[in-house]
Amino acid sequence: MPITVEPSSLSLNDVHRLLKLQKESNASFVDFLSLELLTDFEQQDLLRIRSDLERYLNTGKISEGLVKFLTLAPLMRAAGFYDIPIRLTMEDVIAIAIEDEDTCIRGRMDILAVNNAQTMTAPPFWILVIETKNSLVEVFEGLPQLLTYAFKSLEQQASVWGLATNGLRYQFVHLKQGTPPTYQLMPSLSLNEFEDSIRLLQVMKAICQLENFQVRYA
Repeated sequence: MPITVEPSSLSLNDVHRLLKLQKESNASFVDFLSLELLTDFEQQDLLRIRSDLERYLNTGKISEGLVKFLTLAPLMRAAGFYDIPIRLTMEDVIAIAIEDEDTCIRGRMDILAVNNAQTMTAPPFWILVIETKNSLVEVFEGLPQLLTYAFKSLEQQASVWGLATNGLRYQFVHLKQGTPPTYQLMPSLSLNEFEDSIRLLQVMKAICQLENFQVRYA
């Protein structure tokens, strides 16, 4: 009987070995995305999100739940992830069988955004996989879990975006099919830095719009 392991127990080396996943050199957002200027309203929205986060950070640790509530929820709404045909789900169970290791990786994704504009025979298109941590945890500690969950989507699509965050720092990754499958890290962004916060919302909007367009019209 296969041994079941949780993604949270895996190191980055474990993920590379078990999933045959290979890291490529770091990339720039503009290699994949067309980033648009933000409106004055969007910038004001960002200012409110940053102010809320700072107020809570000043009191100490922010839990994973509050990270989702204070930062991810308003950022995803501003980026368009609440709009039809995109659907958000939480705590979805994923399982990956590693036959040559007699191992099954099984865990729950924090947040998944899918495009539900599908035919009867086509599965939903995964747009963005998000792994959250509390504010005191370094975002790279969530990378093995994020890569594991996002890797699952490569069974049915060519590429997917992932995001690990502790509310303050945001690390995007881009995974794609191949022999072997690969991933690239994007520049890390900090919500409390003005230019970074602008780029963060630009990236989230671009991911939402790009994948939405590709699924509808490809």
